[in-house]
Amino acid sequence: MADVIKLLPDHVANQIAAGEVVQRPASVVKELLENAIDASATEIKLIVKDAGKTLIQVIDNGVGMSATDARLSFERHATSKIASAEDLFQLQTKGFRGEALASIAAIAHVDMNTKRLDEEVGTCIHIEGGKVVSQEVNVMPKGTSIAVKNLFFNIPARRNFLKSNNVELRHIIDEFHRVALTHPDIHFELYNNGGEIFNLPGTNIRQRIVHIFGNKTNEKLVPVEEDTEVVKLSGFVFKPEFAKKTRGEQFFFVNNRFIKSSYLNHAISSAFEGLVKDQVHPSYFLYLVIDPSSIDINIHPTKTEIKFDDEHAIYAIMRSAVKHSLGQFNVAPILDFERDPNLDTPYDFEGKKADMPTIEVDANFNPFEEEFNGGSNHKPSSFKKEKSSDWESLYVGLDEGSGQDDFSSIELESEVVTGSLFDETNEEESSAVTFQLQRKYIVTSIKSGMVVIDQSKAHQRVLYEQFLKDITVKEAVSQQLLFPLNLKFSKSEIGLLKELKESLENTGFMFSNFEEDSVEVGGIPMNVSESEVGGVLDQLLADFKEEVPENGFSQTDLLAKTLSKTLAVRTGDVLNKASQEALVHNLFACKEPNLSPFNRPTFVTMTANDLDKKFM
Repeated sequence: MADVIKLLPDHVANQIAAGEVVQRPASVVKELLENAIDASATEIKLIVKDAGKTLIQVIDNGVGMSATDARLSFERHATSKIASAEDLFQLQTKGFRGEALASIAAIAHVDMNTKRLDEEVGTCIHIEGGKVVSQEVNVMPKGTSIAVKNLFFNIPARRNFLKSNNVELRHIIDEFHRVALTHPDIHFELYNNGGEIFNLPGTNIRQRIVHIFGNKTNEKLVPVEEDTEVVKLSGFVFKPEFAKKTRGEQFFFVNNRFIKSSYLNHAISSAFEGLVKDQVHPSYFLYLVIDPSSIDINIHPTKTEIKFDDEHAIYAIMRSAVKHSLGQFNVAPILDFERDPNLDTPYDFEGKKADMPTIEVDANFNPFEEEFNGGSNHKPSSFKKEKSSDWESLYVGLDEGSGQDDFSSIELESEVVTGSLFDETNEEESSAVTFQLQRKYIVTSIKSGMVVIDQSKAHQRVLYEQFLKDITVKEAVSQQLLFPLNLKFSKSEIGLLKELKESLENTGFMFSNFEEDSVEVGGIPMNVSESEVGGVLDQLLADFKEEVPENGFSQTDLLAKTLSKTLAVRTGDVLNKASQEALVHNLFACKEPNLSPFNRPTFVTMTANDLDKKFM
């Protein structure tokens, strides 16, 4: 039998490996920005076109490369960051595998221009699909410029799986935020299709957060600081009142590297326990400095996951440090041992009522009496202290009045209603009986048996069709707020709200003012309470960040789905008899009552025959 195992050609192996490193344009942005930082750059410019599908270019003023290094940098596992396996546990740089440039070059057209400070000319290399097309000298300033064009040009299937430009751009901005927040001392710029999105000068961490997420972010921040033998912790958490239903601004950085950790996130959530509502997530920007030998970064291709030697100690330190900061800055209630006890009300006087002060007045006193009497015979009038009568005495004798003071002659409207505005008719009670089962299902009877309805999915269907009608027909009813709500959002979220403004207004929302990082809501839909507005918009923004439809119909459909999912009754909600019946009637009045907006069944029917079979 012939041998079946064969070595893959280099270009095939390179494309397979590239799929691990480069998943979307944002992956290229991350790798190029990190290479620029490792090159000791102080100014980094990121230019993208068509959300990175056409062009991703990173220009830095770092140390640059020689002609030999520039050519060798595109070879797989070629790196200047490490030399042996032991170096993996003493990492001080972003990259170390030597795979990024090789993977990017295998699936795109790449132009590199680089020059060292001590060299007169630089090097220009052009690569297509992993093959070097040309290498020549050029004149340029110190640093490196890498332009990645036509990403996935030789893998059409991967290119087809990319999302819309809006979604891919948001992923690029997220990666840009993670790198910019890690290095506040570096000047970053971001341009998309020729327009400037971010221009972040070098500054401190607090100002960098404010520059990215808006000026009003400054008042939300609570500093966190803790220095132990295990970990050095610094950064900021948001005040509890600014917690969101979505996991928005949540950033962990370990040794200046962004990571994701559900375990450490739980430590922050437990520190906020009792200060935020259920299913609400606090925001934070926390920086951890740990001995590199006690962590392992080389466990995931994207390097966003880390293994810690002593995970439990870091959990406990983070939880206590955040709790301490919330108490120290009077965000959380604490025991005040410096209180002055002299200002407290004595226990003997706690239940005692205050006495009404008595007022003494001389009714006979006349300051001008001496002048009229010639001034010689004036004698002070006698003054008798009388205790003021109770307030009840003011009303004595009112019942004994007569004549004009008697109210008996005034005719008053009879309190007894003798007539009826409507004809008395006996309304026939509905034969269908409904009841709620386990606070999740509504059971009602029909001629052939019974129907079991999922109350949450059914309500989603009802609201979904209602919102679709409101948006398309534009006849939604809005309830005006006496005091407009001022809601805080990031710059990117404000931009997304402006895109959805017209559709949201068709559902009943009214926006009176848009600012850089806040929006004023003057009206809300009839079926939305004032307390739910913030959560509804947060969920809406989270859904649209994941997938922003290109055409108007898809946008309307996603908007209606999100609003219906957020506002529908949930499992565990108690519905009274009238609400149960209304939900049943509204469901079967829908055009598609069988399925929820997310294609889940809304009800099941059990006939009498089905029940009979259960007892056989």
